[in-house]
Order: sequence, then structure tokens, then C-alpha cells
Amino acid sequence: MSNTTATVDLKLEVVVIPVSDVDRAKRFYESLGWRLDADFKAGEYWRVVQITPPGSPCSIHFGKGVTTAIPGSAQNLYLVVSDIEAARAELIGRGADVSEAFHFTAFGGPPVPGHDPNGRSYATYASFADPDGNTWLLQEISERLPGRGLSNLDVATLTELLKEAEQGHGGYEPTAPKHHWSGWYAAYIVARQQGRDPEAAAKDAAAHMERARQLSDRKESAT
Repeated sequence: MSNTTATVDLKLEVVVIPVSDVDRAKRFYESLGWRLDADFKAGEYWRVVQITPPGSPCSIHFGKGVTTAIPGSAQNLYLVVSDIEAARAELIGRGADVSEAFHFTAFGGPPVPGHDPNGRSYATYASFADPDGNTWLLQEISERLPGRGLSNLDVATLTELLKEAEQGHGGYEPTAPKHHWSGWYAAYIVARQQGRDPEAAAKDAAAHMERARQLSDRKESAT
């Protein structure tokens, strides 16, 4: 078995959840403020609804003929949030029955009421269920473990990344072929978001620009 790191992106984009009443599930998730992307039907026995939580790159599917799993059997689907109390307030305000925050004192141990006393990232949770009993677990993450990317690409985080990119590009630009800064910045920010450290992200950005230059040269040679 190869131990080399995968280089081809494999992006998880959809999770299927089993429901007994498609329209009821659709109303519930839309009431949470989740985006309705699609509702496709084909005859009497097939229907798929796609809905996406706010800010999530991954959507959910439910419907008829899309899974043989028992309705309500999807358990502890994680929803990562940066502020669990703000997330709880939002969901409760939209009608979800969200638990109080809780934490664990040991792996495999019972949940303990309240926030993690040390305020650790990954350590505070809350939960709620849809009408079928599929459960969702809110997990508060303020800072990700090294190599796991960025938790939330909000305005403040993006501002810091742009400052980082500006500094890194300043070291790249003087010896680089003619190029537009936007390509280097974009490649750098994507690499940082995926968990690369600043030095590795700068190398990725430089490699991206070299590939782009070679592609441009080949196109020019072909014309």
C-alpha cells in the first residue's frame, strides 16, 4: 500500500439522510434557514431533495428511492460552528429543539452539562434532531489542529490571509516571470485553507503559477 499523500481533490459534497416523509423533512430543514438547491421527481417512486446548511460545502439529500436506510438512523452528523451559543440561539429561534451545551471529561464517557471548562476548541457540543430522529451534533471549533485547514473563512480570517499572501508574494515577485498577482494569491489562500503552512502554501502558489505559465506557452505555440 502506498504511503504517499493524495494529490487529487476528493471533495465530500453530499450526505444522504433517510426520512419517512419527504415534504415534512423539506419543511423542517428549510425552516432552519438551510438553502433549497433542488427538488427532482421522476415518477411515483423516485424523488430527491438537496438542501445545504449555511456556509457548508457539503449538502444533504433525502427523498424517495435514494436510500434503503431506516428513517432516523443517521446519527450525530457534525455541524461545525465558531460560536455554539450563537448557533443555538439561531436554530432555537427557527424552531429546532436544541440541547444545552455539553462536553466530555473522557473519551467514551458520558456527556457533562456546560461548556468545556478550559474553552478548548473541538470540546463543546450541542445537539438536535429532525422530525424522523436523525440527529445533528453542533461542535464548536475556534482553531483547527495543524494540517486540518481553517475553521471559518470569514472576513477577519480572509483579511489575515490576504496580508499573509501579500507578504509571501513580495518574496516571489522579484524573480518570477511576468504574471498577475491574483493567480498567486488565489493559490496561496486555497492552500492555507486546506491546511498547508505559510511556507508550503507559498511553494504551492509558485508551482501553480509555473503550471499556468507552461499552459499559456503551449496555447500560444499552438496558435
